[in-house]
Amino acid sequence: MQGTLGYQGSTSNGGQDQEERELRLGTWIGNQRSRAATLSPERVEQLAAIGMRWA
Repeated sequence: MQGTLGYQGSTSNGGQDQEERELRLGTWIGNQRSRAATLSPERVEQLAAIGMRWA
């Protein structure tokens, strides 16, 4: 099934898919935090607008 963000996957292992997405999101957030000093001011502003916590 095709989702709105282009994700294509099976719903038979929905729990595993959800866990993987959460893990990948956590990794992405950690990467953004570790790169905070090198992010553009626009990027920092965008992330702050969606509620990014930097600590």
